[in-house]
Amino acid sequence: MKSERRTGGAGVEERLADRLQQIKKLLHAEQLKLTPQREATLRVLLENQEAHLSAEEVFMLVKHKAPDIGLATVYRTLELLVDLRIIEKLNFGDGVARYEFRERDQPHHHHHLICLDCGKVSEIEDLLGDLERSIETRHRFRIVDHRVSFLGYCRECQEKTKTEGTALPSVAEDR
Repeated sequence: MKSERRTGGAGVEERLADRLQQIKKLLHAEQLKLTPQREATLRVLLENQEAHLSAEEVFMLVKHKAPDIGLATVYRTLELLVDLRIIEKLNFGDGVARYEFRERDQPHHHHHLICLDCGKVSEIEDLLGDLERSIETRHRFRIVDHRVSFLGYCRECQEKTKTEGTALPSVAEDR
């Protein structure tokens, strides 16, 4: 599954080292160690933040850094990072759990646009603040988080179907 994410070019290694150090402190606060296996897994996630990797994809990339690591270790590490709220476990409706880092200092998770044709995942900002406040007031319900994924067709796939003279499925056909 392809994805797009906002990234910068300068100081990538410095940002990676800084984020790894912050995570190490979080682990120590929970009396946990940053084992070589956990560090290798974290490095893969940090180096591929835009990719929304599955556990199996993480495992295949970690094997290059730590050849002796097992798939079960990667799964346990991912679940630990989810439990510690360092990463998010996502479901894009394709039957595969995917992972991404939680946005630091953000009250909510960003949202995703998912192309039903090519599978590309694009991230968009959270635009639901007013709606959320209205729901909290109207229903006396304290919202702590929400998830939104929009399913449809990316610009490239729409252009491709125009060029090929084929039609995208209608809303009724997709459901």
